[in-house]
Amino acid sequence: MKLTELEELGLKNIGKVYHNLSYDELIKHELENGEVAQTNKGATAVDTGIFTGRSPKDKYFVDRDPSNKYIAWGDVNHKVSAEIFDELLEVAREQLSGTDLYVTDVYSGVSPASKKSVRFVTEIAWQSHFVKNMFIRPTESELEVFESDFVVLNACKAVNDKWKEHGLNSEVFVLFDVERNMCIIGGTWYGGELKKGIFSMMNYWLPLEGKLSMHCSANVGKDGDTALFFGLSGTGKTTLSTDPHRALIGDDEHGWDDNGVFNFEGGCYAKVINLDGASEPEIYGAIRKNALLENVVMHGEGEVDYKDDSKTENTRVSYPIEHIDNHKTDLMAGHPQNIIFLSADAFGVLPPVSKLTKEQAMYYFLSGYTAKVAGTERGITEPVATFSACFGEAFMTLHPTVYADLLGKKIDEHNVNVYLVNTGWTGGAYGVGKRMSLKDTRACINAILDGTIQKSEFDTTKTFRLQVPKTLGDINPEILNPRNAWEDKEAFDTARDTLAQMFIKNYTKYQEGVEVDYAPFGPIIES
Repeated sequence: MKLTELEELGLKNIGKVYHNLSYDELIKHELENGEVAQTNKGATAVDTGIFTGRSPKDKYFVDRDPSNKYIAWGDVNHKVSAEIFDELLEVAREQLSGTDLYVTDVYSGVSPASKKSVRFVTEIAWQSHFVKNMFIRPTESELEVFESDFVVLNACKAVNDKWKEHGLNSEVFVLFDVERNMCIIGGTWYGGELKKGIFSMMNYWLPLEGKLSMHCSANVGKDGDTALFFGLSGTGKTTLSTDPHRALIGDDEHGWDDNGVFNFEGGCYAKVINLDGASEPEIYGAIRKNALLENVVMHGEGEVDYKDDSKTENTRVSYPIEHIDNHKTDLMAGHPQNIIFLSADAFGVLPPVSKLTKEQAMYYFLSGYTAKVAGTERGITEPVATFSACFGEAFMTLHPTVYADLLGKKIDEHNVNVYLVNTGWTGGAYGVGKRMSLKDTRACINAILDGTIQKSEFDTTKTFRLQVPKTLGDINPEILNPRNAWEDKEAFDTARDTLAQMFIKNYTKYQEGVEVDYAPFGPIIES
């Protein structure tokens, strides 16, 4: 590439520029730089440093017109002044000047009508590898005429020593200037910042164009029937959408425009803690050459111990989607027939599968419920309800109702079926009941996708008023209505009403200044 393109970004005395390296070249650099180790399957493995997850409290957007009129300011999207951004931009420029650089050009969004071109600049080879895995890789002819819509300067080795003076959260900074079409990163090496940073920008750009951006996985059947899987981390979004009988469109981030559903990414980013080749053969088999593992423990000659969480429970792997044999090669499909909301309910209250009305779908989409269990985070000793609007509030740049309104319009327009699936506990809360078996959960999913669930007779549960099938294939009917699965019925009623109160309290934030209040379609506690 022309050095002037980097010099225009304010970088000086640039060393060698490694522009759009192949996988073989990147792996060679990673190994020679001492950045990674190699597994016995040919994948590379990296430790991301003191940060093994994102730093959401260190993410800021420049308070600048006109984007400040659209951004939903608050706990998710924090403000930073243009002056502080400019000061930290100089910190990033200084770090990236006078050194060799890896520059990677990619697309976010495979749809020609919606894709954005992004240039990543870093001094770390494995971060270039991560970007190559996770985004849409342009063809050689596309690279010849590539012009970036957005630039990310990843100066991970730099820190903000003046963070207290700036009134920021820490020495880490992940800053976005929408009008300047730029992001700068410092203080954290974690690859997920690169992926989710661009997702946050897609969540800004697309809805303003009338297109829905979604934190979901997607696959398509042989007859062209598309399904979307919404869910927070740990609910099974990646696992359940990776199906040997259906082509994977993508496992995490998608758009939905007038032509249908399309992947934002060109790869997958899966959690690998306790990964088992027998239960998740597609993901297990994808961890080979060109895959990049994060923060795993290895023994002997590159043997990965997927059960070892001594570095973090958030062990992950990124790999190009081509590593999943059964993927949709163009990463696009038509409008969905089925939408599935996944929730890992550790209270054991939600049914394994429920059929939702359109109004219920809006309520549960805005609620975005799952539950954390004891041991996953310091201080958690019993189940804790987690509500994340649109099943991804941490990445939603606009107000959640913007995405919900777009979803509602598309459900109506395309007559989409919506279901709620509990991948969490049954027969009791965490510690008493047991985790829903993957076999039963897949049976629920299969019944949705092949349409047999629509032939079932349904009961309506009390309080949550969810429609649940009386029977469904070979699944034990006792677990289909969650109260029947509990030995202590009074304990279930108490847990149900407790969770219902949490839903009701959380939803109050969406009841003011809206055209439609969907609260009446959520749980109602009867006196």
